[in-house]
Amino acid sequence: MDEARWRKLTDWPLLACAVVFLVAYSWEVLADLRGTERAAAESVMAVIWVAFLVDYVVRLSLASPRWPWFRAHLPDLAIVLLPFLRPLRLIRLVALFAILQRTTGGAFRGRVVQYAIGASVLIVYLGALAMVDAERGHGDIDTLGEGLWWALVTITTVGYGDMTPVTTTGQLVAAAVMFAGIALLGVVTASFASWIVDRVAQHDASEQAATRAQVDELTREVRALRVELARAGTQDRVTTSP
Repeated sequence: MDEARWRKLTDWPLLACAVVFLVAYSWEVLADLRGTERAAAESVMAVIWVAFLVDYVVRLSLASPRWPWFRAHLPDLAIVLLPFLRPLRLIRLVALFAILQRTTGGAFRGRVVQYAIGASVLIVYLGALAMVDAERGHGDIDTLGEGLWWALVTITTVGYGDMTPVTTTGQLVAAAVMFAGIALLGVVTASFASWIVDRVAQHDASEQAATRAQVDELTREVRALRVELARAGTQDRVTTSP
């Protein structure tokens, strides 16, 4: 089995793990779990992390050539290793987003609107969740509603400044949401510009085809006229000859 085959087989199971991970993390943050319930949520997320780790190790072992694959997938390695550098729990959400993006694939120009909407909703929700987790009891963002408002204002680069993170983890979350918003805007803008260029190219190609057709038609008419003139000249010479 090669790496591509493994990836095809594990895409949907990993997507299911990512969804369960999101549910468990949302439950832990929004319910502000303590004691046994918190331990249960943490256990679920730990098991899913093991699944992410196994997936990375297997893909690395199946890759050929291995070293170029390793260099091309350094973000995947960081996602697997960085969770051990607590308390940067933000990395959990980065892993979730990476798995979802890997499963859904890249954005085609014909689906750029759907991709933009889906990615925006995911980034806003994950950013709000991470911000509530980091800022609860320390700053202005204590509820999901406040987190969603902050994330929406931040990702759109409006930046009212009515809510600001005060913890180090919260500031890292803010930086991630800012960069994600800029990157998403860049993807949408580039896709839209590419679509416009393609449309102009298609229009130019159709005009060139029409022009070529007109030139070909004119050439045929000129040739036909030449033939007619040649015939007429021949008949005149025959008529005037003694």
